[in-house]
Amino acid sequence: MTDPELRQLVESNARTAQAILEAMAAARLEREEARDEFYAGMQRVDDAIQRLTTLQEGVINLLASLDEDRPTVLRKLNSIENKVDRLLGA
Repeated sequence: MTDPELRQLVESNARTAQAILEAMAAARLEREEARDEFYAGMQRVDDAIQRLTTLQEGVINLLASLDEDRPTVLRKLNSIENKVDRLLGA
């Protein structure tokens, strides 16, 4: 192999190595962006779950307070029904 051929081979190998390094850097950047998007999506899911949990706790507390503090609609209807029965029976 002559000196010019060897030089061309070295230059070709150097270009190939540089292209591989650039491709690896681009792939790394794409993976980092995909990972960041994934974590952002997971954060949104976590936030939604937290909001749903808070909402569910509020509904449970509301239902519990209806039973404890005030008669429920069913109890009110039963009371009305009993009064109507007494009026009709009297």
